[in-house]
Amino acid sequence: MKLVSEFLNSIPIQTTTLVSLISILAVFGPFISVSGGFWDATNHLLNDPEYFWSIQHMVVYFGVSLVASAGFLSMFLLIKKSVHGILKTGILLVVIGAAIQLISGFADSLSHDVFGIDGLISWSHQPLELGLVLASLGGFLVLKNKEHTRLKILIPFSIISFLFFTTWLVFNFALIFGHTIQCIY
Repeated sequence: MKLVSEFLNSIPIQTTTLVSLISILAVFGPFISVSGGFWDATNHLLNDPEYFWSIQHMVVYFGVSLVASAGFLSMFLLIKKSVHGILKTGILLVVIGAAIQLISGFADSLSHDVFGIDGLISWSHQPLELGLVLASLGGFLVLKNKEHTRLKILIPFSIISFLFFTTWLVFNFALIFGHTIQCIY
């Protein structure tokens, strides 16, 4: 661990630059991912054939890769122990959200291979959405720490994104508890 810490401390990137990059990736990544998800859901409604490399899936994967990049960069800051307080909490949420999205994305791919096209409610979609919520909340907290910079312009966007993702997750949980079947064939 000491070797990793020494290596990371030798990288000439400033903490403020990394924090700025993490905040941008953590705010835009979930938004892009959800946009691709809505586009994909619309294609499901149109009964268009689905395949792994569809343009809609590529948009989702791009958004998730942005969040995963933010999570990876966040790990540098956590290992270097160069963040504290609310900034550290935000960065931890980005890491956890990114990890949940990556694991759930792989599980969703397996689910599609085994069960075919699914609806809004599936055992892999809700954790994926939770990852979006956590990453966007983390992005907001990181941005809040940068509110005295030019990045403050993204704070309203991050708040709206977080509220939207949270509302969407709650809506889907309400469908589960309301015994609504959302299979699209």
